Amino acid sequence: MKHGRDSWYDDDAGPLVRPYTVTRGRTKSTRPDLNLITLVVTAANEHAGMDPEYVDILRLCHYPLSLAEIGAKLGLALAVVKILVGDLIEQGYLNFSSPPSPLDTETPDIHILQAVLDGIRRL
Repeated sequence: MKHGRDSWYDDDAGPLVRPYTVTRGRTKSTRPDLNLITLVVTAANEHAGMDPEYVDILRLCHYPLSLAEIGAKLGLALAVVKILVGDLIEQGYLNFSSPPSPLDTETPDIHILQAVLDGIRRL
């Protein structure tokens, strides 16, 4: 049974549109800085003519949400969400914050780690 404006969705069968159709054939995000826990928040309102998936993301993100939460709420695969969110960031519709990559952080000072460990042991 199809419902409302979401004619691409069937209650029994699920989505009737392949994910690569939603992303216009793209299978990878151009934004390597986006991950499962990246938080995004709407920076600008949607405009007429936007694809419905973009509008849905912008309406959801009036408060910060992770990419995982967006995917769960919209029933989209994380790879698809990363591509769509990347598009919206590039166009200035979303702001984002990602935790630093382990490759971007410095190796912790062994003396600081030892001091923390010693302090924990004294507790």
